[in-house]
Amino acid sequence: MDDPTLSNQRNQSVPSTPSLNVPTTMSDSSFHLENLPYRTMHINRMINSSYNRSPSRTIYSDRFIPSRSGSNFALFDISNSPTSTEGKEDGSGTYNSLLRAALFGPDTPDKKDSLDAPACRNIFRYKTETKRSLHSLSPFGLDDSVPGISHSPVKAPRKVPRSPYKVLDAPALQDDFYLNLVDWSSNNVLAVGLGNCVYLWNACSSKVTKLCDLGIDDSVCSVSWAQRGTHLAVGTSDGEVEIWDASRCQRVRTMEGHRLRVGALAWSSSLLSSGSRDKSILQRDIRAPDDFASKLSGHKSEVCGLKWSYDNRELASGGNDNKLFVWNQHSTQPVLKYCEHNAAVKAIAWSPHLHGLLASGGGTADRCIRFWNTTTNTHLSCMDTGSQVCNLVWSKNVNELVSTHGYSQNQIIVWRYPTMSKLATLTGHTYRVLYLAISPDGQTIVTGAGDETLRFWNVFPSPKSQNTDSEIGASSFGRTTIR
Repeated sequence: MDDPTLSNQRNQSVPSTPSLNVPTTMSDSSFHLENLPYRTMHINRMINSSYNRSPSRTIYSDRFIPSRSGSNFALFDISNSPTSTEGKEDGSGTYNSLLRAALFGPDTPDKKDSLDAPACRNIFRYKTETKRSLHSLSPFGLDDSVPGISHSPVKAPRKVPRSPYKVLDAPALQDDFYLNLVDWSSNNVLAVGLGNCVYLWNACSSKVTKLCDLGIDDSVCSVSWAQRGTHLAVGTSDGEVEIWDASRCQRVRTMEGHRLRVGALAWSSSLLSSGSRDKSILQRDIRAPDDFASKLSGHKSEVCGLKWSYDNRELASGGNDNKLFVWNQHSTQPVLKYCEHNAAVKAIAWSPHLHGLLASGGGTADRCIRFWNTTTNTHLSCMDTGSQVCNLVWSKNVNELVSTHGYSQNQIIVWRYPTMSKLATLTGHTYRVLYLAISPDGQTIVTGAGDETLRFWNVFPSPKSQNTDSEIGASSFGRTTIR
């Protein structure tokens, strides 16, 4: 039986005002504008309420939106004026005004001015935007007051001059891939083997001195400066190694031991290594009376490349047997063998930046520069250069290296390591660029070719500014002869 009370409620007329779609647990009437006085009192209590703040407790604002004074209220569809266009105050305008006051605080003259300001780009802003330079990438922002922080623009890629700043004529400079006829001393003196003579060119004064003449029956096959730059080793076609005092132009010693020409030389303090066409490497201590202290055997063809590591602990050798060997100070057999090259390995260079990093280049049938980690005995990478690799040298100022090439392009390439991206390709020689040496300041290289010229190039930056030109020969532009 139905409850009379419920029956009477069903019979009552339903108000004509459309109802809101709200959950059954909420009263529909709570959303009517008739309840605005109660809601106004509640919001006013929110705005004007005061509470006791603890003096020992720091009150932090919203860490993401600490200040809303610069907010763009238009994006919220909250009008600045609570009055409608007809001059009548409606419920929606009143509610928006109260909501804005609850969210952003009571209206003050300053805030009214900010509301009347042009709309800003952001809805909420942590702080006022400032124009930033595209080059301002410092983690300290634009604060110029931070000591020791430079806000200079990002430097453009370094430009390498495409032309040599000096050219020397070098008559009788041999076009022989297996010889090493150019070396630059730590005292800034260039040694060049021309035929049966050795000439010295002082890079500071441009003075040329004839060091020695081996005679008509002999010829120079290799030259190499001692680390102090006072003595020069000369390898001959007769298989001898001569030590010369450069300052006095006097021969100090002649050492034998090889049966054929000596095409490669390398110093390690007082120890001199010599590589020959007889396939052997001799270790010579110039302080000892004997011609050599030990003999290294392993190559099956002429030894054409020799380089000691910067710590003088490892010797790398390359041969016409396409092999690259690594020896230590006391071994007579190679401790590491690399057989990946497909042509003679003359180009060898140790990195001055990373211990154990070795670069090697192959001849015409190979054309590749390969990188090795002798510490872990691993092959790191390979770059096909497209032409015969004749020489390699690392920059001591930056992590870059230079390669010189023969068939078929006769070019000089400056590489950035480890990406092996080309910084510059230099041309000018008409024959294979068989000879390469670097200046003691690490900025200038000299290249020699069978076209009987020596060309000087500024390719590397200085160790300090990394953008200044080398002082070596910079004031003596032109073409002269070395003898």
